[in-house]
Amino acid sequence: MQIKSKAISLLKKEFFSRPSYLVAPKLIGCFLIKRLSNNKYLSGVIIETEAYSQEEASCHGFSGKTQRNKTLFGEPGNFYIYLSYGIYHCVNIVTGKNNLANGVLLRSIAIKGEDERIASGPGLLANRFGLNLSHNNLPLLPESGFWLTNREDSKKKLGKIVQTTRIGISQAKDIPWRWYLESSRSVSKRVKGDKTPPANKCWLPSSYEGL
Repeated sequence: MQIKSKAISLLKKEFFSRPSYLVAPKLIGCFLIKRLSNNKYLSGVIIETEAYSQEEASCHGFSGKTQRNKTLFGEPGNFYIYLSYGIYHCVNIVTGKNNLANGVLLRSIAIKGEDERIASGPGLLANRFGLNLSHNNLPLLPESGFWLTNREDSKKKLGKIVQTTRIGISQAKDIPWRWYLESSRSVSKRVKGDKTPPANKCWLPSSYEGL
């Protein structure tokens, strides 16, 4: 599939073949796109991410490869999706290199024209994009029905990206490997003292079709 707009470019394997803590902040402002039909898409802008890596205890691969986590040791640029607490799905993208557990959790996405909280948090994000265990290890490519694009002008429009600690983990809690777009109202949890911007002053997402 050919990407039509000059303003965006497909994120390929080379983009993800770097450590998670480098990829995660670079994903802020990128589009996650799902093909619904030949000319219809669901697209949203990533506004919050977390990085994980095998050398730190909160990573699923910290204790080695298992049947459950083997995707995280696999090809960069593939989905790693798991069920958290048996309740909701978490959508990650494998990063780094083969045989080293490394990945980025997509925490929140903002979707133009929809409720600002509809994909705010891992479970809501997975639900809105219809992602579940059947998509685990799926390559992020147009031919797979899901892909990511970058926007060349994103840095000028997005504003400040906050770097802080991760959420909902019991180990390695002090590592500052969470990033979010300060001016977005779709952040799942803000740093203490960081107030949600008013609706008339916040950043608003665009859509893939609208570029």
